Amino acid sequence: MSTTEPNRISPLFQGLLPLKREQVLPDILAGVTLASLALPEVLGYTKIAGTPVITGIYTMLLPMLLYSIFGASRHLVVGADSATAAILAASLAGMSLAPESAEWVARAQVLALLAAGLLLVARVLRLGFLADFLSRTVLTGFLTGVGIQVALGQLANMLGLPGTHGGTVAKIMNIAARAGKTNLPSLGVAAATLAVIIGSHKLSKKIPGALIAVAGAILAAWFFHLDRSGVKLLGAVPGGLPRLGLPGVSWSWALVQSLLPAAAAMFVVILAQSAATSRAFAANENERFDENTDIVGLAFANIGAALSGTFVVNGSPTKTQMVQSAGGRSQLAQLAASAVALLALFLTRPLEFLPEAALAAIIFRIGFDLVDFRGMRRIFAARRSEFWIALITALTVVFVGVEQSIVLATVLSLLDHTRQGYRPHNALMVRDEARGLRPQPIGAPPRGNVGPHPGAMHPSSLEVEPGLIIYRFSHSVYYANTELLFGQVTALVTAAPPLLKWFCIDAAAVDDVDFTGAETLRSLHGILKSAGVKLVFAHVSNEVRDTLEKYAITGLIEKDAFFDSLRAVLHAYARSGNGSGGKA
Repeated sequence: MSTTEPNRISPLFQGLLPLKREQVLPDILAGVTLASLALPEVLGYTKIAGTPVITGIYTMLLPMLLYSIFGASRHLVVGADSATAAILAASLAGMSLAPESAEWVARAQVLALLAAGLLLVARVLRLGFLADFLSRTVLTGFLTGVGIQVALGQLANMLGLPGTHGGTVAKIMNIAARAGKTNLPSLGVAAATLAVIIGSHKLSKKIPGALIAVAGAILAAWFFHLDRSGVKLLGAVPGGLPRLGLPGVSWSWALVQSLLPAAAAMFVVILAQSAATSRAFAANENERFDENTDIVGLAFANIGAALSGTFVVNGSPTKTQMVQSAGGRSQLAQLAASAVALLALFLTRPLEFLPEAALAAIIFRIGFDLVDFRGMRRIFAARRSEFWIALITALTVVFVGVEQSIVLATVLSLLDHTRQGYRPHNALMVRDEARGLRPQPIGAPPRGNVGPHPGAMHPSSLEVEPGLIIYRFSHSVYYANTELLFGQVTALVTAAPPLLKWFCIDAAAVDDVDFTGAETLRSLHGILKSAGVKLVFAHVSNEVRDTLEKYAITGLIEKDAFFDSLRAVLHAYARSGNGSGGKA
């Protein structure tokens, strides 16, 4: 990713120019493919968001156009997204508003504006790095939870049962209580829709299975009059261009306060998901892009969504992959898809015959695809603590709420990172005849004891040379792990054979020392000096050395106590008349 700061806040058409003549036709065809695959999906996302069906098509107009102008990625496709749509619905559901009502849509527009505002603030303050705080583990758990929530939320419509308000548990109880009243024709429509989508996907990912399923369901409903069999149809869908303008709400600080938590959750998801997608596809094509400029493109896309009467949009990994697979290599593909969506606005009459069970089946499939069983298994096998974070995140989405899960997951990730830094896996450097020096992990201490495990290490094995201990600290030195540092160093000095001369701290993994850490080093220097042991350091970065100078630590320690390598430490120790000066 480029780190060059542009001269203007957002140079235009970075994702489009330069446009190669031979790439124009492939990009246009990829855009048509994207439209055919995405149109049924965006209609489904409106059911998640609780907005009128036509607003799904609106997400493919101004948002796509504005991102193509202001965005930096040549590949990222923006549009409706299940995660942000779920956050929107969860936020507005507690405000006593009716889904698809004018008030609901207006507040959805406000949420898009607030998310855009937060993105612009992030650009000005260069906060693109915040995307890194939503780890891949958290994102896997979050999207899995959203997928489960979305899929379970569509079961009632697939079975032809009346829906219910409330959380996932309430919806499951509703289905269990009314399962005997399942409308079999609705279930048949849903099953046939899923069969077409899954079957076409197995044949080729380029086949617009959802579009074929929608067309087939519409024809079946019209020809067989399925509404007479209890199959609920969408009904009239107004067409035409969206009305441009600000959301029709009574603006107040209270309104902003009520929606800001949801907007903040959307902001985090947009930042993390869009950045991850842009980075991945730029890396695949060996291209560079400016992430801060991309934030501006996402902000303008959401401003366009708000002004055109629709809901928040996000960078979409699935839609981006659709374009990539179809041969698209620039934002021209997204512009072509937007043009097709514009034509679709004037062809909405057939949608009134679309069975809701078919649309629910499409959404169910979208939700099911978000459930990353394979990813969860990989996390479980690789790192158990991160698996529990992912699982707790998923369960929080399903049973508590989407917004709460974002906050909880981020906090849990930071706590897990802090826990790893609190008790880093430190080591002693020991001799290895074949490999020179190698790290030997210090035995895990009993609970409540920060020193090396008593009896776990023989005194003679502590020294790399007679009178020299090299101790590797494997994390930044900060207030939470200074007790461990102090305890291990003093325990090693106590356990070492008599006549210990030098104690070397290998700081290769240390990239910062806070005030508490500096005070701990000061104390250790005093203890070692009183015991006649010289404290030396290896692999201290320039930044850390500057930090130690600010804390006046370097003034305590001799100027010749800093070495660029462990080999230099061994040679200096040998020249002092103590060691053999063997190879590192």
